[in-house]
Amino acid sequence: MSAQKTDKVPAGTEQDQAWHVLQRVIIPEQSQMDTALLYVDSGSAMGAQFNTMDGSMLKPGKDSAAATAPIATGGEVHVEDFLSRCSTIARPGQRLSFGTYFNAFPASYWRRWTDVEAVRLSVSASGTGAVSVYRSNARGSLQHVETRRVKGSEELSFDLPLKPFGDGGWYWFDMVAGAEPLALHHAEWLAEGEAGTPGTVTLEITTLNKNSFCLNNLRILADHPEALDCVSEVLIVDQGTQKLEDAEGFEEAKARLGGKLRIINQGNLGGSGGFARGMYEAVENGSDYALLLDDDIVMEPESISRMLTFADHCRKPTIIGAHMFDLYNRSVLHTFGETVNLYRFQPDQPVKEQILGHDFARSNLRTTPWMHRRVDVDYNGWWMCMIPTEVIRNIGLSLPVFIKWDDAEYGLRAKAAGYNTVSLPGAAVWHITWADKDDAVDWQAYFHSRNRIITALLHSPYPRGGRVVREGSFIDVKHLISMQYFTAQGRVMALRDLLAGPYGLHEILPSKLPAIQEMRKEFSEAQFKADPEAFPRPGIRRPPRHGQGFKAPSYVSLVPWAAKTIARQLVKPVAKSSLERPEAQVAHIDNRWWRMSQYDSAVVTNADGTASSWYRRDPQKLRKLLAEGTRLNAEILKDWQKLSQQYRSALPEITSMEAWKKTFEKHSEAGR
Repeated sequence: MSAQKTDKVPAGTEQDQAWHVLQRVIIPEQSQMDTALLYVDSGSAMGAQFNTMDGSMLKPGKDSAAATAPIATGGEVHVEDFLSRCSTIARPGQRLSFGTYFNAFPASYWRRWTDVEAVRLSVSASGTGAVSVYRSNARGSLQHVETRRVKGSEELSFDLPLKPFGDGGWYWFDMVAGAEPLALHHAEWLAEGEAGTPGTVTLEITTLNKNSFCLNNLRILADHPEALDCVSEVLIVDQGTQKLEDAEGFEEAKARLGGKLRIINQGNLGGSGGFARGMYEAVENGSDYALLLDDDIVMEPESISRMLTFADHCRKPTIIGAHMFDLYNRSVLHTFGETVNLYRFQPDQPVKEQILGHDFARSNLRTTPWMHRRVDVDYNGWWMCMIPTEVIRNIGLSLPVFIKWDDAEYGLRAKAAGYNTVSLPGAAVWHITWADKDDAVDWQAYFHSRNRIITALLHSPYPRGGRVVREGSFIDVKHLISMQYFTAQGRVMALRDLLAGPYGLHEILPSKLPAIQEMRKEFSEAQFKADPEAFPRPGIRRPPRHGQGFKAPSYVSLVPWAAKTIARQLVKPVAKSSLERPEAQVAHIDNRWWRMSQYDSAVVTNADGTASSWYRRDPQKLRKLLAEGTRLNAEILKDWQKLSQQYRSALPEITSMEAWKKTFEKHSEAGR
């Protein structure tokens, strides 16, 4: 549902005129207790205190509580009062706020990126009480705009300019019930004028044996048909061995989507191969946008119409991304927007006060000052991202890099071509966070290492890529002294393949992961067992010094500590007892380089707690991998300029429709 038309003329309109919906207020189902606070909040709120002379944030003094601490007061949100997707009730005397993640209006984003200059809030309510409109500025200061009384049935409208929201700020409204309940029937944020013809979308999900997730999201789409109004096709690119078409419940889900579902079966070309296929098909079928989604997500379907409506109103073609919440802790937001640190080539937070993993159950939108500043980004993760096909036709498809850095590189490439990316508040999915994955020390380490440097070769403005190669060398050493030789071997393989140049990237897409997985048999730390009794009982060969355990070295002592640790691991033989049984059982949370470097062997739990593996120190592997990694990093630094020119000149060709078409034809299955 994009740019929805409304036949109702809000009360107080001087003359009949057309309005269209930018964003409607939505309510979760009663069963969604864990996410309720993302939609509806209860009670009054005060943000941080500011100096009213110069706008600076007040600092806590000796005799005061922390002046910067936000305050929220009020009662509980009663999910049993949620009546429908758009309606709810405030109990007598209760205050409900829609200054929440999914229902506040992100005014500064509309002000900065779109052609909308003012909005109208239309509220349909009945009962007794009042509706109050509020706004905020970029500092997070909360400001009252207007209050209207409600007695009986009312159609209220509030005309609200967007001009003051240059750097940040939101609009929202609160409902306060009087002696009787106050019901919200529906509310929308409107823009003046007839709705234009909305763009069309190809919604594409790349999947690898995640049938239950895919079916769940297909059911969510079927349960909210308005989300599919402008979706011309729901495309599943199935790269797994357990085919979605064979899953129980698939035919029912397919039937409910009214003929819009199409399955493409292709070899495992990774996320970049799956998402590139979605981009390719969106261009081929004439869609205006390709909407890319991960398979292991739970979507908020309203995000589709919000992203499309925003994109249609943007002044020029713009990539629109959704935020990501934690699938296992659903009030926790992974990040509010990301940039790329071009010196280190690491994801970065545009605003220093930003928090990775912000919990709205602890601090809601109204009481989180940094969230009121507009966050401008370099890219958005492809867990949910809408890309105009005009952009795809101009700059090409994804890099053929399997996984990791494909989304960041594409955002940087688009930015260099003059296209913006916006991470849009109020559009989101729930996804497993990186803390619950082992991708830094498992097979994905190959792709982390190679693709990060490729992205730097393509986009770094610094000589020799700034710190990217040097930091990669430090990471190699950390893995090696932690007995993570499988990871280190993968990183060495990554550097070799990078030096081989860009034109082999398509060829190795389907074969590189099996080759990495085949290496597991050579490394005990890469072989996992679910049974806790599968390993010998740990035995301490030597106790920690002074019984204090292991501590991370300080910045002052880091260099001599590292030199001593590496020297010991290179020359000191491994005790026979450590080969026969582990010295310790180490939880995943304690698997840190400065701790693991002090053991000769240990059994370590993986990230999701389902299995463990046996780390064993091996001086011979350490010597070989350290020497090879050092040599390859030195070669990359020496030849940086030449490599950069090679990758930059090859980029248009290896990301072209023609190059990807050849790869798809080679690795796609015939119709099943």
